[in-house]
Amino acid sequence: MTKANKRNLLIVEILLVLLAVAFMYPFFLVIINTFKDYAEIVTDVVSWPKKWVLGNYAQVWNSMNYPKLFLNTFILTFASVLGIVLFGSMGGYKLSRTKTKLSGFLFFLAIAPMILPFQSFMVTLTKLAKDLHLINHLSGLTLIYWGLGCPMAVFLFHGFVKSIPMELEECAYIDGCSPYRLFFNIIFPVMLPVVSTVIILNVMWIWNDFLLPLIMLNGQEATLQLAAYKFFGQYKSEWNFALTAVVLVTVASNRILPVYAKIYYRRHGVRCGKRVIRAALAFLICSHERVYL
Repeated sequence: MTKANKRNLLIVEILLVLLAVAFMYPFFLVIINTFKDYAEIVTDVVSWPKKWVLGNYAQVWNSMNYPKLFLNTFILTFASVLGIVLFGSMGGYKLSRTKTKLSGFLFFLAIAPMILPFQSFMVTLTKLAKDLHLINHLSGLTLIYWGLGCPMAVFLFHGFVKSIPMELEECAYIDGCSPYRLFFNIIFPVMLPVVSTVIILNVMWIWNDFLLPLIMLNGQEATLQLAAYKFFGQYKSEWNFALTAVVLVTVASNRILPVYAKIYYRRHGVRCGKRVIRAALAFLICSHERVYL
């Protein structure tokens, strides 16, 4: 490696370190302020705690009923992602393998909702959910997540299936394999890289989602995000409790992603593991504004 290359590499590393510090600094402020009382937070946000207050976490844990709401959020996320992966993969596979004008039209209808912002049909969706008695139920919210998450899943699976050779399916049919067994035993395992991408995208979206549970559950404290919202008042916010709630809500999702990526990396090798990590990092960077704005 030449001196010029080493210098360029050093510059890139310095820029990446500065970028990492810029991204981590707000979260660092949140962490240190969870160990302050309300008066100290209002007085000085960026300083170290003068007196470390450890009772904020116990207070928020009990006030939020954290174990119950964590279970609710986990079940909601798991059921929603399971349905999105199942129906999205089946739909994307079938539409990709069926070469007709009707199939192309149905594929266009399936992915068309991707271009519509949620706010444009939020009121209509709420009225429809109320008519179908999907309001105030986690099961109803799960069905809505299926509908909102499947367009992107169908789009990703549809493109990936094109890279799977038809000879693989023809050999299975010659051996007497049924269509369902062909999909679940042969095609679906081949699609594991894109399955992981879909899982990561939707887990981070659904776990961190606030707006949809707020309007579909009528403000009930049924998820961690809704429970954390109660510390933000109209006239006064209990910042010591609010910031602690933010940490407790985000720490769970931030642990799910590395664990899943590590397991997938071990089972399927370096190449697929890198795909998962790249997709996760890209989504985290792109979704930062969508989650918190």
